Amino acid sequence: MQYDPVKRQLGSVFNRSPLLRKFFYGLLDLLLLRAWHIHKELRAWAVDKKDRALTIYDAGAGYGQYSYWLSGLSPHWSISAVDVKEEQVADCNAFFQRIGRSRVTFSVDDVTTHVRPDTYELVVCVDVMEHILEDERALRCYSTSLKPGGMLIISTPSDQGGSDVHGEGEGSFIEEHVRDGYNIDDIRAKCLRNGFSKVEARYSYGAPGKVSWKLSMKWPLLMLNASKLFFIVLPLYYLIAYPIAYVLNWCDVAMKHTTGTGLIVKAWR
Repeated sequence: MQYDPVKRQLGSVFNRSPLLRKFFYGLLDLLLLRAWHIHKELRAWAVDKKDRALTIYDAGAGYGQYSYWLSGLSPHWSISAVDVKEEQVADCNAFFQRIGRSRVTFSVDDVTTHVRPDTYELVVCVDVMEHILEDERALRCYSTSLKPGGMLIISTPSDQGGSDVHGEGEGSFIEEHVRDGYNIDDIRAKCLRNGFSKVEARYSYGAPGKVSWKLSMKWPLLMLNASKLFFIVLPLYYLIAYPIAYVLNWCDVAMKHTTGTGLIVKAWR
């Protein structure tokens, strides 16, 4: 399935006003299990940092929901976000200016070439690495751009069924993915040989998360991709399905998984 056309349709609906965009961000935070996992890790990282002037890099920012969430944690943080899509960058800049968060700026750039030596305390990379062929080049850019002791956090599919691939010869559910998922040891090794001194990696989307993802993301996306008419029944669908998905998400974040279709990776320079 092609994800970008659905993203453009959603963007055209929720870009009409700042209030609608904030509502959209709230929906993404509720629906996307990876957001639950990333928020958990970022809260832990931010515990003693909210009163400090820090610089953060949102690598492959997409809709800008993680920049928005982070900018709400502290008014002292400056956030530089990049994405290759000019339209999304323009939309995000307009939105953040309208809501008065001038410390968040977006620019058109590529994560495999964006380098700001010794600049950032944190790099956030969510749902990006699976789209990049030159992934080690991106990792080198991240490590070079971090200050000593700075942290990179990645969310990406694993090779344990990530991208909804479960067997030899199956294609990724998301056609824009250039790889089906990372082996947990492989991504650790790639981080270590590209400028990071310490890496922690764990599985996400365990047994509860796999079911939740189908309920809250896969099936709705398939229906939206088939017909725009599904927008009409989408609220009713989520009214029934989301309470189940919410409990499953909570369980997935609370549990430690021996395997899973997602990976959360933290690496320190």
